[in-house]
This record gives sequence, C-alpha cells and structure tokens, in this order.
Amino acid sequence: MSAQPMPATARRLLGAIRQGFGAPLIVLALLAMVVVPLAAPVLDALFTFNIAISLMVLLAVVYVKRPLDFTIFPIVLLITTMLRLALNVASTRVILLNGQNGHEAAGKVIASFGEFVIGGNYAVGIVVFAILTIINFVVITKGAGRVSEVTARFTLDAMPGKQMAIDADLNAGLLTAAEAKVRREEVREEADFYGAMDGSSKFIRGDAIAGILILFINLLGGLAVGVLQHGMPFGQAAATYTLLSIGDGLVAQLPALLVSSAVAMLVTRASRSQDMSEAMMGQVFGQYRALAIAAAIIGLVGLVPGMPNLAFLILASILGFLAWKLWKRDMANAEKPGAEAGAGAPGEIPGLLSSQPAPTAELSWDELRPVDPLGLEVGYRLIPLVDTAQGGELMARIKGVRRKLTQDVGFLIPSVHIRDNLELPATTYRVLIHGVPVASAEIHPDRELALDPGSAMGQLEGIPGKDPAFGLDATWIQPHQRAHAESLGYTVVDPATVIATHLSHLIREHAPELLGHEEVQQLLATLAKSAPKLVEDLTPKALPISVVARVLQNLLIERIPIRQLRKIAEALVENAPLAQDPAALTAAVRNALGRFIVQEIAGMSPELPVFTLNPQLERVLQESTQGNGAALEPGLAERLHQSLAECVGKQEARNEPAVVLVPGPVRAALARMVRHSVPSLSVLAYSEVPEDKRLKLVGTIS
Repeated sequence: MSAQPMPATARRLLGAIRQGFGAPLIVLALLAMVVVPLAAPVLDALFTFNIAISLMVLLAVVYVKRPLDFTIFPIVLLITTMLRLALNVASTRVILLNGQNGHEAAGKVIASFGEFVIGGNYAVGIVVFAILTIINFVVITKGAGRVSEVTARFTLDAMPGKQMAIDADLNAGLLTAAEAKVRREEVREEADFYGAMDGSSKFIRGDAIAGILILFINLLGGLAVGVLQHGMPFGQAAATYTLLSIGDGLVAQLPALLVSSAVAMLVTRASRSQDMSEAMMGQVFGQYRALAIAAAIIGLVGLVPGMPNLAFLILASILGFLAWKLWKRDMANAEKPGAEAGAGAPGEIPGLLSSQPAPTAELSWDELRPVDPLGLEVGYRLIPLVDTAQGGELMARIKGVRRKLTQDVGFLIPSVHIRDNLELPATTYRVLIHGVPVASAEIHPDRELALDPGSAMGQLEGIPGKDPAFGLDATWIQPHQRAHAESLGYTVVDPATVIATHLSHLIREHAPELLGHEEVQQLLATLAKSAPKLVEDLTPKALPISVVARVLQNLLIERIPIRQLRKIAEALVENAPLAQDPAALTAAVRNALGRFIVQEIAGMSPELPVFTLNPQLERVLQESTQGNGAALEPGLAERLHQSLAECVGKQEARNEPAVVLVPGPVRAALARMVRHSVPSLSVLAYSEVPEDKRLKLVGTIS
C-alpha cells in the first residue's frame, strides 16, 4: 500500500514552522485562548494535549543523559506554564457561562475529573486538590527552586576556576585548541542554563499559587452566577460549580505536578553524562548487602502476628532472591582473571598486564622482551583510571600529552606502556624511562586535587598533599567540594590530569634519553621528503648518524626543541668539514638557530634583558675551561651559583626571562654548571644573539 501524500495545507504549515514562525504562532494561539471563547470539544482536546506534553517533558528529563543536553528546558517550562494558565482562563469562562447546563458544560475532561476521579464528591475533591497543591507547592516546587538557586550561585562562582583549569589543561597539552574552545562553550552554557533554571523555577511557584486562586474564584463566581443570574437553588449551584471548579483545578494540577517533578529531577541531576535509569538501578538496587538486609527486616516484620504476613513475606522473598543473584554476579566477576585490571584494552597504549603469564614448554629468544622507552606502573586502586571499560580517562589524556609534546619538542614521543604493579602501594604510580624508575607519586583516585595559583582565598578541608609535577602545596578534596574550591580561586584537577601533567613534565626533562638512532633516522626520512639532497649530503656523506643523533640530544639537553630540523641539517652540512666533534657542531648549530633560541626565551618582546659577567670572572672561567670541562675552585663555584640564583629571582619578580650573555668558549661550561641548580637560567653566547635584537643590560655578575 503506497503512502498517502501529505495535504498541501499541512505541508505549508510545517514549512512555516521550520522557517521560524513556530514560536510566534504558539504565542498568538495562547493569546487567542485567553480572549476567544472556546467550545467544550476544543477544551477537551487542549486539556488532553496539555497532559500529554507534560508527560513528554517528564520522560524527556528522565531519558536525557545530562542537564546540558536539555538547554531548551527553561523555554519549554515557560510555554507549558503559559498553556496551563491560558486553559485555566478559557475553562473559567466556559464554567461561568455554561455551568448551569450540568457537569459536562465545560467538556468531558473536566467532567471526568470531577465525577470519576473523585467519585462525584466535592468534599473529597477539595481534599484531593488541597493535597496535590501542597505536594506541588510546598514540597516539589519549593525544593526545586532552592536547588536551582544554590546550583546557579555555585556555577557562576566557579566559572573563573573552570576557565583557569581549561587554560592549564591547554598549556599542558591535555587539550587541543578546538577541545578547549568546546570546554569553554560548555562552561558558558552551563552558567546560562542554571541561571535560566533559577528564574524559570519561579514560574512553577507562581503557577501553583495561581491554581489555588483560580479554584476559589471559580467557586465564588460560580455560586454568584448560578444563584443570582440563573436562579438555581444554593445547594444545586454549590454542587454543580464545585465539581466543575474542582475538576478544572485537578486537570490543571496534574500537568503542573508532572512538570514540577521534571524540574526537580533535572536540577538535582549530576553534571556528568549518565543514564538515569541505569544509575538508579546500579546505585540504589545494585548493592546486594542493602537488598539482603532489607529482605531480612521485611521478613521479620512479616512474621509479626496481625501484620499482612503474605505481602511482607512475598516482598522479602523477592528482595532476597535479587540479593542472591547480585552476590553471585559479583563473585563471578571477581573470579575472572584480569577482570579488574582491564587486561587487553585496545588502543595505542598497551593494555594492563595483571594476570600471571602462562608457563611455556620451552624457552626461546622471544622471552627477552625489549625494554619500553616509556612506562607507567600503577597500583591496583588506580586501575580504573586507565581502564576505558570503567570510564578511565588517563589513556586519552596521555595521548593528548604525546600529541602536544611531539609538536613542541620536534620528534615523535614513543607510546607509554601501562601496566599494573601489585608490589606498589595501592594508590601509587611510577614512571619509567627505558625500564628505570625516574619518579613516583601517591594520589587519591576518589578525590580531586585543589591547587592554589597564588590568588586563592580561604582554606579547604581535605588531605594535604603536593602536586607531583612541580611540588606545589595542594589539597585532595571530595568531588562535591569542587564548585566551592573553584569559587575560592583554586584550580581543581582530577587524578587522571594530575598523572598526565606529571608525565608531561618528566617527558620534557628526559627528552634527550627518548631520542635514539631509530628516531633520528625517522626524522631524516621525513626531512628527505621535502629536502632529499640535503639529507643525502648530511649522512652518511658528511657525518655518521651517531654524530647527528648526539648533536640533537645536546640541543634537547639545552632545552632547545629540534623542530627546526632543516636549519639544523644545513648547519651540520656547512660545519662538518671543519669539525666532527659533537660539542663543536652543537655550538655551530646554536649559532645558526640563534633567532629561534631567542624567540623561545623572550617571545615577541622587542628587547632581551641580559646579565653579563664581570671581566675578571669571565677571564677565570675562560682559563678554567681550557681543558675538557670546568674546574672552578669550590668556593668560587658556590658563590657563582648564589649570584646567578639571585639574578633569576629578580627577573622572575619582574616577570622577565633570566639570560646570561657570555663568550662562546665559556657558554657550554657555564650552562652545564647551572643546568640543574638554576634550571630557569638561559646561557647564551654573544654570537647566538641576532644582530637586530636590542639588548637591555640588567646587571653584571661578579
């Protein structure tokens, strides 16, 4: 059977709605309902539609994943409230005009609620209406309004902290620019949504008050019209108009109660994405101990003489059966090997290795597994952070860190091999470079870390700790304290972000160890696609691959990215006939990269603030570097470190970079001396500064 074509009028109506005429048409229809008298069948259709749309709103709230997925809800709430009020006005007009004709004068819907729902007894109707109004006005509406007000206040107070956390994640490489833009948009939408919900909840409160007033107006007006205008006996007028008024009030209160419940459920929902039904079943009915205890208590009550024993015992049996099924399921999951560790998780990062390897009949060379360049070992309580099946976000964060560092440093950061280590404490992790542990830290997976950026006001209750990456004082707080902490100016990060930031910091520090011959070969192969002749002249014609690798490692040790690979290769080809020593070649490459190095230090600033050495100190350093390395007298070296540290402190107070300008032969030795003691100090040779760069002499070190 072929489908019937849509009538032309319906097509034009749908087209008008799509083109933006839907909202004006709805507003005009509501105004028409207030002004134009409606027939009883039309009122029946509109009352039915009002109940249906309220039920749809309630179900939409139940099935929505998170509140921000229903941002149109405040407008929907306003429209449904206006619809109910317009119907109240229209039904009041019909009741007062035609009420003398009987109970069906205002339509069958009102008559059904007045006769069937309350049994035609207006005393019962008044009690039922009063109870529904109290439930709606005192319990649901008042509670939802308070929750909306508090949520809106904390959301607005937490906006600066959330923006700072997004900026911190962006700078750490945990987010791309596009992802950060989306996160900022979500923060703005969240503030707008909860602010709108705070105001929209007042609609429901006003609607409940209006329902009470309209009921009494209909009662008094109906009695006056029936007795004075139509000459009805007082008892007949009271019975007729009371049933009509109560039926009208119940028809309006039922949708109002549904929408009020939808408002309460939406504002009390958690911000994260979750299915309400699954969360309810998992968190309320997912604990077998709770079900077992409830079954035992209900069973004991069912054994008390005089109680409805059969009902209580049947319910106790059902709860006990559910508790037994849940217990069996948990025991089965606990016995599965690797179930808790999430072994074999697919993706770029290898999965967890929790189970013991199966014994093999014969040993082979395959048993000698290569050592991973980058490794991360976690205690068993941190497994959910890396198991995507349990909602862990750490693997995605590490992928973002690798992407960011690859772009910044200039070579592909190797994959991070993650495994669980039962020898570690439950909440501890450690990072390994080529199988050697370089750092470890303890975190609390069920809490979040609040960091003071220097402008936070007030103290937080929690577990004192330190930021693993930079050693800053911090506090581990409960997740529900996040909004309060952000409103005080703290930057709050989750445990996965803490680990990812620490890993990013360690990778930057140990980047020279991660760059090997294979990585250098891949870099040259990539460069050969755009400059094949340059790569052909570089290796193996001019320099062996080992020397090129050593020069690149020296640059990384000096915290110079190797993104300018073409410039580096050109400098090596040019200076290879003059020297084959990696140290001399590194100095030549630094001279070629002078503009890039200064740019990395000072950015777009027109001036470069520098310190210089006292001529006598400069001469002492030159004499001490005539050999293979610096051999300063210990006291002199200590005083030099102290002076350099003071210079760095002064520059940091001015928010300027700390740079020492020295002769070329001294630069490498001095940089090696201060690399670990004063890591934020940059040591430049005179030849590395571009000729057009203005220098600002800040002081002289003596």
